[in-house]
Amino acid sequence: MGIEIEDKFDVPSDYTIPDLSGLAQVTGPRSHQLVALYYDTPDLRLAARGVTLRRRRGGDDAGWHLKLPKAKGVRQEITCPLTRSTKIVPPELAELVRAYARGAELQVVAELDTRRSVTLLHDGGTGLVEIADDRVKGTVHRDGKVLRWREVEAELMAEDRRDLLAKVGKRLRKAGASPAGSASKLARLLDPTPPARVATEPGTAADTVIDYLSSQVAALLGQDPRVRRAEEDAVHQMRVASRRLRSALKAFKSVVTGTKTIQDELRWLGTVLGEARDLEVTRARFAGELAGLAPELVTGPIRTRLGSDLHEREQEAYERIKDALSGDRYYTLLDALDALIATPDLGKAAARPAKEKLTALASAGWDRVTRAYEAAQAVEDAERREIALHDVRKAAKRARYTAEALEPTLGKDMARLAELAENVQEILGAHRDGVVAQQTLAELAEVARQAGEDTFTYGLLIGIERNTAERAQADFPRVWAETVKAVKKVL
Repeated sequence: MGIEIEDKFDVPSDYTIPDLSGLAQVTGPRSHQLVALYYDTPDLRLAARGVTLRRRRGGDDAGWHLKLPKAKGVRQEITCPLTRSTKIVPPELAELVRAYARGAELQVVAELDTRRSVTLLHDGGTGLVEIADDRVKGTVHRDGKVLRWREVEAELMAEDRRDLLAKVGKRLRKAGASPAGSASKLARLLDPTPPARVATEPGTAADTVIDYLSSQVAALLGQDPRVRRAEEDAVHQMRVASRRLRSALKAFKSVVTGTKTIQDELRWLGTVLGEARDLEVTRARFAGELAGLAPELVTGPIRTRLGSDLHEREQEAYERIKDALSGDRYYTLLDALDALIATPDLGKAAARPAKEKLTALASAGWDRVTRAYEAAQAVEDAERREIALHDVRKAAKRARYTAEALEPTLGKDMARLAELAENVQEILGAHRDGVVAQQTLAELAEVARQAGEDTFTYGLLIGIERNTAERAQADFPRVWAETVKAVKKVL
């Protein structure tokens, strides 16, 4: 697996690669003949999302390649060795595009035959930038359409030499190259239709809200392959995207209506993702605390119970995530999210100016935090007050997500409001995390005690967590007072 960072250029048939010798050492050009078969669903669901899946022969990197978009000009590339069959996609790659294919068959949709001339810029031992001069013949399998063109790609090989990539691009453009009109060869050949989005009037509440919802649907989809590969932080990022979507649908229900079912399904998805994420965070938390103790204070097999045992439970949770992400319920949710962006039910507030309507919604979001805080203050029972403070935290998180959604339209005031809401969320989160950690440690200590193990260190860790929770609880009134004062300046 690697990250592909490249600049693509359209060039005329008589284009000449300029002299690049002043930028670095130059080797080449070397020529290759590449033949690639591209796989997609019959209605090009992968290509519509900027995903390419191919089987390529020839060159230095023959094999199966899956390219997933990460950012403009940046793609994640996952490879598998070349197989003899041209009909069966390697299962490990087919698994990673499930969220895009959603049960549809993967089949050959196009073939690209490329004569490639490669020039390498290097420092004597390390490749820095590779320039590929491609003469391409593309054939669409559905109708036999054939296109021929020439293009140049400059691909970064050394992450710390983006400056060199920029210099190469400047020389290529000066010689007559122009930025490519398509993101990939396949997109140029097939010209896929991007996911549908409802037409909205610029500057309206609907325009802002649909843009935000669309970005979060893309974020959720983008994390799906990473979650299936159990990549670092992927579950967390996918969970955040689902929470942001659900929060936005709640906050903007007067703009986009009739989303209760989608909200419920997003809650389900968040719950599925949450088990593994919580175990991941808990395991890291306890590992850090154990590392901070003197060796003589760590007794019994506690590192195993708080490390490998929790990790085993985490892996079991990951398997449950994979099962959920391969089921019809998940695909139905993704279809519903696509339909939400393409054909939403818009309320009367949708046509109102964004600044007018959405500022009021941001203010209402903070009022909800205030009401939750006042309700918590009125609770005397400690256990019930704990639950009430968690409600304050949830309201603050929702207010934060709402403000973040509105920042592109309403500017720095929303950025500030999001920051202030996050402060409340974090201080209450620190308190709750400490309380939950105490409960977890107490349960694990009881298991250890029944197994005849020394539980001394569990007691130490419970004391550390109690101190963390009490510090956060003691600090909350100050944070709240400062936050309320600052919010008044924003709203």
